[in-house]
Amino acid sequence: MTASKKRRKPLLLSHTRPPSTTRIHSLSSHATRSLIRKHHTLQKQLHTATFNSETISAERLQAELEASGGLQKYQKASIQGQSSERGGDSSKVLIEWINDLSPQNLPHHMVEAGKLRMLEVGALRVDNACSRSGIFDVTRIDLHSQHPDIQEQDFMQRPAPLTDALQEDGYNIVSLSLVVNYVGDAVSRGEMLKRVSSFLRPSKQHPIEEVRVTFPALFLVLPAPCVTNSRYMDEKRLEDIMISMGYVKTRRKLAKKLIYYLWRYGEHDTKRQLMKFRKQEIRPGGKRNNFSIVLQ
Repeated sequence: MTASKKRRKPLLLSHTRPPSTTRIHSLSSHATRSLIRKHHTLQKQLHTATFNSETISAERLQAELEASGGLQKYQKASIQGQSSERGGDSSKVLIEWINDLSPQNLPHHMVEAGKLRMLEVGALRVDNACSRSGIFDVTRIDLHSQHPDIQEQDFMQRPAPLTDALQEDGYNIVSLSLVVNYVGDAVSRGEMLKRVSSFLRPSKQHPIEEVRVTFPALFLVLPAPCVTNSRYMDEKRLEDIMISMGYVKTRRKLAKKLIYYLWRYGEHDTKRQLMKFRKQEIRPGGKRNNFSIVLQ
């Protein structure tokens, strides 16, 4: 599925987020949802204007984003949405899945075998379910850190471990929870997904069987409409994309607003030929969104 158009280098994630601004007070659930929706809409418009070199439009949208509270207000809304009072911690689903896979007390066994290493991209909290589970040693990164234990870093700029050091410096799992949908264009989303495997370390020598059959893995969370109501993406196409990169879907959960996946990554194969997926309409209709993922 090749495309004839000239490739454009994907924007860095740090180029798709506006600067943070002033602090705000607590938001209601309705206000939180409205702010997040508005922020995403403006962000997509800003990315399009920047990508097309529409300077005046980009400056206007940038000003509108800052006037609405900027990234800091968006992050505060996201953190509130993840609070236990609102049931928004997506990592709870991952922990439930791992507990289902392990009939025994996996955290207890981690004391002897060593915790699994997790890279959490777009981290907003340091006290989510994964951090409290006793299973993971979590490395947290975000473009604009809101906590001293979260590194301020662009995932697309983070150095990948060398092949010889992957077992020591790599991760058993990478978490992209509500991150891919934030990336401003389809090509950059594909580049992000392709890059994940370079951080995953093999688990076939791990002493715990449940770890060997489940990891290395990608925990992927998207707004449900990205695959249920997109003009260019459905679950079959997403699975085709993931399979082409060497992943197998092991868990899935569709909730009212979000869809959760656990993808197990196979052996690192330098000879694997990555398929190309262009932007292609697969679900016609006037009330669809335009979310898509392109692999070049």
